Amino acid sequence: MRPYSLAKPVLFSLPPETAHRTVHTALRVAQGTPIADLLDRQYTVTNPRLETTIFGLEFPNPVGVAAGFDKNAEIPRILEALGFGHVEIGGVTAERQPGNPKPRMFRLPEDGALINRMGFNNEGADRIGRRLDSEPQPDVPLGINIGKSKSTPLEEAADDYLYTYERVAEAGDYFAVNVSSPNTPGLRSLQDRDSLEAILGTLKDAGARPLLVKLSPDLARPAIEDALAVVDDLGLDGVIATNTTTSRPDSLENPNRAETGGLSGKPIEGEATDLIRFIAERTDTPIIGVGGISDAEGAYEKIRAGASIVQLYTGLVFEGPALARDINQGLLELLDRDGFGSIDEAVGVDL
Repeated sequence: MRPYSLAKPVLFSLPPETAHRTVHTALRVAQGTPIADLLDRQYTVTNPRLETTIFGLEFPNPVGVAAGFDKNAEIPRILEALGFGHVEIGGVTAERQPGNPKPRMFRLPEDGALINRMGFNNEGADRIGRRLDSEPQPDVPLGINIGKSKSTPLEEAADDYLYTYERVAEAGDYFAVNVSSPNTPGLRSLQDRDSLEAILGTLKDAGARPLLVKLSPDLARPAIEDALAVVDDLGLDGVIATNTTTSRPDSLENPNRAETGGLSGKPIEGEATDLIRFIAERTDTPIIGVGGISDAEGAYEKIRAGASIVQLYTGLVFEGPALARDINQGLLELLDRDGFGSIDEAVGVDL
């Protein structure tokens, strides 16, 4: 029996946010100690067939941690030790924010899903920037997810994003502009063409590279095409697809399905993969695929649909710390099955 099988019932007896903080604290204590070295030996899969290079960065494997798991950049090195090929911290906002009132995260165990309405709770760009500059960072690529402060008017969003970028710029290997969280009022309206051009153009002029944008699965297809036109026009480096969804599939069983917020996990897996395919058919810009990944097959589907690398968060909650290792080992088996020499060869083969 895996250790997480013993720990999971205890963690699931706690409120979700309390359980997350408990795990987060334990990982923080272990970071930089011999325990981290032990975890690295146990969980990291090293194989050149898993390596890939996108937007000028070298990824040792295609499985990363999505934004939201390490909002304040406290545990990126220990996440690397768990076998992840990149870590995206944040979302970071210009202002320190407490987020929305609790409770604001809900498990749907029968559905393999979470609903959250966290509201970009984080310590703010100044404090997080100082931590990034003063503490060692992982050897794998570190992405920084940037969001808009809740109190900032939409018409001042570009300057708000710029403030955050300038305070974390030295530490980030890539920068992801989050205009798609459902939990900040009005934020998703920034996905229209004019707003995107203003925000992304401002950051690009400031030297933000590689620069990516994270899109919502709830955007209508014409709106996604408009967003991709901005990506191509500005020469952005990548697209992250997708964020959480406000939709509620009829298949959901848990009573928490009635809670407001963004749904993540298995129920959005197929929709996210479909959107990755839609995007990949319309742009050559690299895609980071996110949404419902909890095993190697799910990661592989997104890669075959056009994602160069993938990210997960909800899967960690339900599957535990061995997930990156299991996915990477499984990917190697799937590459063997299909006769591919590397993960790069599998990207977009289903298009």
